[in-house]
Amino acid sequence: MLHERLKPFPKNFLWGAASAAYQVEGAWNEDDKGVSIWDTFVRIPGKTFKGTNGDVAVDNYHRYKEDISLMAEMGLKAYRFSVAWTRIYPNGKGEVNQKGLDFYNKLIDELIKHKIEPICTIYHWDLPQALQDEYGGWESRKIIEDFKNYSVTLFKEFGDRVKYWVSLNEQNIFTRLGYQTALHPPGVKDDRLFFQVNHHANLANAVAIKEFRKYVPDGKIGPSFAYSPAYPASSKPEDILAFENAEEFTNHWWLDIYVHGKYPKATWEYLERKGIAPKVEEGDFSILQEGKPDFLGVNYYQTTTYEKNPLGGVTMDGHFNNTGKKGTAEDIGVPGLFKTVANENLERTNWDWNIDPQGLRIGLRRLLNLYGLPILISENGLGEFDQVEKDGSIRDDYRIDYIRAHLKAIQEAMTDGVEIIGYCVWSFTDLLSWLNGFQKRYGLVYVNQHEEGEHDLRRIKKKSFYWYKDVIENNGSNL
Repeated sequence: MLHERLKPFPKNFLWGAASAAYQVEGAWNEDDKGVSIWDTFVRIPGKTFKGTNGDVAVDNYHRYKEDISLMAEMGLKAYRFSVAWTRIYPNGKGEVNQKGLDFYNKLIDELIKHKIEPICTIYHWDLPQALQDEYGGWESRKIIEDFKNYSVTLFKEFGDRVKYWVSLNEQNIFTRLGYQTALHPPGVKDDRLFFQVNHHANLANAVAIKEFRKYVPDGKIGPSFAYSPAYPASSKPEDILAFENAEEFTNHWWLDIYVHGKYPKATWEYLERKGIAPKVEEGDFSILQEGKPDFLGVNYYQTTTYEKNPLGGVTMDGHFNNTGKKGTAEDIGVPGLFKTVANENLERTNWDWNIDPQGLRIGLRRLLNLYGLPILISENGLGEFDQVEKDGSIRDDYRIDYIRAHLKAIQEAMTDGVEIIGYCVWSFTDLLSWLNGFQKRYGLVYVNQHEEGEHDLRRIKKKSFYWYKDVIENNGSNL
């Protein structure tokens, strides 16, 4: 559709930014916080870029007031943050750590004081190591009860002030990288276990949403999904089939469960033939159908293009680019189903991520037609090398161009009929980019933190900070 005039952003649109506890907080062992699987994993030599870890991250734990003051200066309407499970329950369960609750209460109150809507993510990958050691974490159905109790604690403590909640962040990513590629903790490669872990996570998500209705009846909750809409590499029927396979295996496998409480049939049949379908107990699908979300969180960075993959074709073991050396990422796939292929119509970042704003609009249209729920763009942004100029400025015009193009695509999707409640740029400040260290910068605010040496962690407003401030002031009318 080509529109003569685009629908304006709603007056109550949540112009936001996002972060995750492990990536920004630091203070990894302060105030009785427990150890997470990421605290353990980053200490294994060779797992992260130059051995970087989140021990200090960007020290948001001690500097949250400074960061929120910058958010207020920008005019931010919403801030999405995550709670570190091990700050609330150091061992994943048992006795509540009051110091952890106190920190997040102060964070929430500071946001509200500055008229910034808090959006709380319950789980952003930092599982308590104690639960991993006791029963394998997500590998056991025991996680469902422990996740429920942890979630209810947050609902009861923060639900009077926090009305927007994200249940699980990027379940498709933390399970795939944890159980198919071994790039993330717990570092396992086991397809059968991958699908079983996802079933447990789906149940935990549904149970938490059901409990949410009791404690925060005036709030809204939904999972955030790392959505990469699929494209076929060509009009060849075998590539179209590969695209259909990929869309079902990499997107609908999660989204259908979230919204409809059932798995896609063709995918289920395939897994049963392979002997890797998850074990389902009586009553599971009833639980799943009781956990329908109020909205879908969409973390969008790129589309992925697929072609036919023969039975002896490439696997998920292709090289992952975590250095920023452009062109080093390798294609991956599932033999007999699909393989990724470079899309020559798109530019790529230095980390080999496709830049495709129209792909966001395409994906949002698909979500509208298939699921019909409101959408929160819970993450979208550009990770790149940023340079501090001699005059102290950071001229990240490339980030401005990226965000502007994606916001235009969102406005086009809204004009198409998609209900979008907000947009959270990833990220507000620079942060630890998991495997990529500090060199891959996403922030609107630069943080003087690096992989090596001592650094003062000072905050410097980038050019994109002032640009986004102007966008918010004009409610997107100046894009």
